[in-house]
Amino acid sequence: MTDVISRRSGGRAARRAARAAPVAAEARSIKPGMSGGQYRPLSDDQVKQIHEAALEALETIGLCDAPQSGIDYLVSAGCIAGDDGRIRFPRAVVEDALGKACRDITLCGRDPQHDLHLNGTRVHFGTAGAAVNMVDVEGREYRESTVQDLHDAARITDVLNNIHFLQRPMVCRDILDNREMDYNTVYATVSGTTKHIGTSFTEPDFVGDALEMLHMIAGGEAEWRARPFVSNSNCFVVPPLKFATEACQVMELCIAGGMPVLLLSAGMAGATAPSTVAGAIVQATAECLAGLVYVNAIKPGHPAIFGTWPFGLDLRTGAMTGGSGEQALLTSGCAQMHNFYGLPGGAAAGMTDAKLPDMQAGWEQMCSNVLAGVAGLNMVYESVGMHASLLGFCHESLILGDDLLGHAQRVLRGIEVDETTLALAQMREVCLGGPGHYLGTSETLARMETDYVYPTLGDRSSPKEWNEIGKPDLNKKAIARKEEILSQPSAARFDPALDMALRERFNIHLPNM
Repeated sequence: MTDVISRRSGGRAARRAARAAPVAAEARSIKPGMSGGQYRPLSDDQVKQIHEAALEALETIGLCDAPQSGIDYLVSAGCIAGDDGRIRFPRAVVEDALGKACRDITLCGRDPQHDLHLNGTRVHFGTAGAAVNMVDVEGREYRESTVQDLHDAARITDVLNNIHFLQRPMVCRDILDNREMDYNTVYATVSGTTKHIGTSFTEPDFVGDALEMLHMIAGGEAEWRARPFVSNSNCFVVPPLKFATEACQVMELCIAGGMPVLLLSAGMAGATAPSTVAGAIVQATAECLAGLVYVNAIKPGHPAIFGTWPFGLDLRTGAMTGGSGEQALLTSGCAQMHNFYGLPGGAAAGMTDAKLPDMQAGWEQMCSNVLAGVAGLNMVYESVGMHASLLGFCHESLILGDDLLGHAQRVLRGIEVDETTLALAQMREVCLGGPGHYLGTSETLARMETDYVYPTLGDRSSPKEWNEIGKPDLNKKAIARKEEILSQPSAARFDPALDMALRERFNIHLPNM
């Protein structure tokens, strides 16, 4: 009897090991860029109402505080500079910019296998934000974020299949000089992952250093311009309906340097945007349309992501509500507007107001990520790792979020219905003289990986098995996985000669590993 149990145990262990082995990319059940668009919280008439309201806001209210260079670009495109200091946008000017806008953007990775193709309703999940703290899961505390934390986030992202890009998720609080912080952010992220990266710049004068560094990494300016693997996340507006003067100057320099830009409008519903979901979407849409006119006045067809990012607000307390149902609606409604215009777009989802990776974090992250995906949002920013209403980032939550996004993407993929999946042939074979079940059939085994998503850290064991294996804790498993990832050299690390050249030219704060 002992021998039988041993053989069975060994067979099951072997099968588990085989299932745990990495699956070839082409055989995975979920992939970057799957199409959404099934969820439409707005009717066609409501979409048109929002569009018309945004055009009216631009034509009658306009935006103020553009730099002189921006005023010149906008006026040359047909905008009207008023005596009140506001730039107004005639409908024809906006429609002209929509006609010139880039509608098919490729965000390059340093490794071409990570290129992201933004068009239609293709969906990609990634990080973003400007958290100033790190979540210490074991100590249940918060501490200031460092350049090492940023580099580690990039290294972890690099090995997680369901996280498709890295936009800088936290600020390097240990680097006090903003110029050094900006180029060290580039160094820390690019040396940590070969996926596409997004970052921002504090002042216009700092863009040149970053471009010089990127030219060195790419092998020259021409090589960089052919495949720009870093984009500029640009808060070009200060809602409501004001340009952010210095950010606009940064944007102009990034466009000149061949860098894709994210036009980011981040109003807070009830504070810097109307309190209604529809009103917040109208303002964000108007602001991003203004940004689209700006970009295409500088360089027609330059890759620009339509970044409507309105956030929710708890009107009782004034606290941000990134994990609310209202936030999920704001984001999915924005995705529908992007699809209406046929423009590559991005918005925020997956944020949580929870302070730790717990049940609250799980329900809040899953709700908005699923709705963003099925609404067809091209770029789902802040989808994992962000806690405390964007004030804290958590490496363990980043790792757990990979499982969460796996489930979200399986929902996004939907249900395929064809002759094979209807399975009548299988039913006949199994029920008419067959074994009476589908376990172990060739069809079942063949579709184990192509149809199903399995959690890496999520626990599906029975209570008995769970007890036998020591009652594993999910957060402790994430800590162990983090330590495992960070114990290995970064696959994105620079060639030693390049790294030496970068360190000779720039004051790099990361230790030389």
